[in-house]
Amino acid sequence: MKKKTTESGSRTELAAVGAARPDQRQRLGDKLYGLILEQILSGELKVGDRLASEHEISRQHDISRPVVREALLRLRADGLITAHQGMGTFVTHQPEVRLKTFDDAGNVAFYLRAQELRQTIEGDAARLAALRRSRAQLKAIETAHQKFNALVQKKRATAEADLAFHMSIAHASGNELYASVLESVLEPVQGFMRLALNLTRTGTQQRSIMVMAEHEAIVQAIAKQDSEQARIAMQYHLGQARGRLVGQSADAMQDTGNRA
Repeated sequence: MKKKTTESGSRTELAAVGAARPDQRQRLGDKLYGLILEQILSGELKVGDRLASEHEISRQHDISRPVVREALLRLRADGLITAHQGMGTFVTHQPEVRLKTFDDAGNVAFYLRAQELRQTIEGDAARLAALRRSRAQLKAIETAHQKFNALVQKKRATAEADLAFHMSIAHASGNELYASVLESVLEPVQGFMRLALNLTRTGTQQRSIMVMAEHEAIVQAIAKQDSEQARIAMQYHLGQARGRLVGQSADAMQDTGNRA
């Protein structure tokens, strides 16, 4: 059954998109992403439902086709919808419903864009940290790791503790610009961390174990000065964190199943 991607007030909210500049278009694309995500989370759009066409969504919300296309491409990249040529675009996955209890669905696309940047930047920072870190810097990484683990085990992990771990690696890279880049996108990075940690805190024990194990793999690679493994471990961790947020990682899917 075909579903309309409409919502009370959405036309007014997105009406200015038509002539938007690229930066405005991206932000408005995030809003449309959040609107469709909210419909999926609420069950208004169910797995298997077909979305309206790009043209119909554009007309319904009085927005430009490029904005619609950007939002749909991101939803596809996050595994929430799939396009079938000649048939249309269908909902293929519903993230954990409790996601919307911790943050506004409209923020998720912004957080995930920051996560894409982090995979590239922090992967390389971890690689350089393995090559360049001093004993004192390794100690700082290990200390941040231990503090974060202690909080995770008590179900009290904070974005600040998570950020301290990642920043300690950026500083150990020997290039202060890595830390500066992370600081420049602090709002979405911490937003992502808060949302991800809330999902982990209220999820299964396996989910917490996976997060700690991923951090441990990064620390061990840096300690052994295995630069390529450090890069892979960091990028894997950030990719898994992204998957956990939208319910696409193995432990997130198990978590959803346990709560069904």
